Amino acid sequence: MFTPTERLVLRYVDSMTLTPVIVPELLFAELKAQFSAAQLVELTATIAWENYRARFDHAFGIESEGFSEGSFCAVPVGGR
Repeated sequence: MFTPTERLVLRYVDSMTLTPVIVPELLFAELKAQFSAAQLVELTATIAWENYRARFDHAFGIESEGFSEGSFCAVPVGGR
């Protein structure tokens, strides 16, 4: 359901979300072949910011306020 570029970015998101962060050199090489340096900076900053927000909210027990309820289909994450 995702394009090859979207799947590449999702692999990067998964790698950046690990603790500790582990981004394989081969994955980063694939990203560099697909995106400019400026695009990689923006993509990396966006992923890092969302990870920051998720961890911050979790630490303070901040829960969803239900604004998106019913407007998406949550897919369960498996195998971790």
